[in-house]
Amino acid sequence: MIFELEKVRDRIWFLRIYVLLKEFLVLQSSQRSLELQLENQPDRRLDGVAELQFGDQSSVRHQSVISPSSVRHPVIQQRSRGMRIEFAPLHVPLRRRLQTAAVLQWIFSFLALAQCCMAAFILLLVSDWWTVSLLYAGWLWLDWDTPSSGGRRSQLVRSWTVWEHFRDYFPLKLIKTVDLDPTKNYIFGFHPHGVLVAGGFGNFCTEATGFSRLFPGLRPHLLMLPFWFRVPFFRDYIMCGGLVSSSKASLSHLISQPEGGNVAVIAVGGASEALDARPGSLTLQVRSRKGFIKLALKHGAQLVPVFSFGENELFDQMENPAGSSLRRLQNRLQSIMGVAVPLFHARGVFQYSFGLIPYRRPIHTVVGKPIPVVQNPSPSSEDINGLHQVYLENLTELFEHHKLTFGLDEDQHLTFT
Repeated sequence: MIFELEKVRDRIWFLRIYVLLKEFLVLQSSQRSLELQLENQPDRRLDGVAELQFGDQSSVRHQSVISPSSVRHPVIQQRSRGMRIEFAPLHVPLRRRLQTAAVLQWIFSFLALAQCCMAAFILLLVSDWWTVSLLYAGWLWLDWDTPSSGGRRSQLVRSWTVWEHFRDYFPLKLIKTVDLDPTKNYIFGFHPHGVLVAGGFGNFCTEATGFSRLFPGLRPHLLMLPFWFRVPFFRDYIMCGGLVSSSKASLSHLISQPEGGNVAVIAVGGASEALDARPGSLTLQVRSRKGFIKLALKHGAQLVPVFSFGENELFDQMENPAGSSLRRLQNRLQSIMGVAVPLFHARGVFQYSFGLIPYRRPIHTVVGKPIPVVQNPSPSSEDINGLHQVYLENLTELFEHHKLTFGLDEDQHLTFT
């Protein structure tokens, strides 16, 4: 009798497995059919975000598109809600796979490439190839000041095809509002910082969004913490994109060149603003950031406010309100290491519920009009505060003028802290 009951129970389990497999195959079949239909419709995206036209700077249209992941069998949907894991469909177009791979390597370069480069240097040093590390150490000593002297950009690296896939993942777009004189030097104040400054990297460290075409004669340099330029091999890679040290000497070198044409891009909010980067946030830490204003006055560089709509929508963060234990720990780590440690998450490679891959959200980076600056080698506090107030007013005007175009509400405004 017991044996017969066990046989019946086994058959029930096999039946359950069969039903689940059948439901799964039905789901995949419906998703594949939808993908084939959408593939035959030009200029339509599969994940329901705003459509982007890269050729026309004045044309930004938004279309609502059905997502393949939204077509779900009711039983599978109920079980997924219980597990809270939404897996990616098996049949995904190759271009989307390439886009995800491009973003994955970018995430890796930000979070782990420096550590891998340091480990490679040490391993070479203790191996039979120790002469390679020794020779590189000599090169590092000779080249130590390059990150503070304009860097060493490579147009070849900036034009890699991988950056086009990176651009299309979000998608990412650079929008020019006025022409800029290539005989002058500029400081671009980039807002908001976001978690990983994706818009700053994609627009100013690559040619994927056409910076050189939009602003001929200008050379963008995104400023990065000096610490990263001390890491062997890694420093050479990031300099290829136009990244330079964020030290005072580095910024002064860029904006003091008499021939002009240099653009220093500064994420004004810095590492501390990254701790508040989450969807819907419009708080900018800028009221006490006046160092770049002082240097602009000393060297006569024009100030240009830049706002990147969608920058804060890419990642979620653990709740860390001011005064909480987590926020105190993050502030402590930042004071020790000089870099912020935001506990962020978004989606994964094969599922949409958790991971370190950013969400597919459109990023529109708008470059405002320049603020004329009269050179003053010894600016007073009144001069600095006055120009800083003008900068905040221009930044606010830029945001208010474009916010409705990019999906924000009329009652949403910037908050300066």
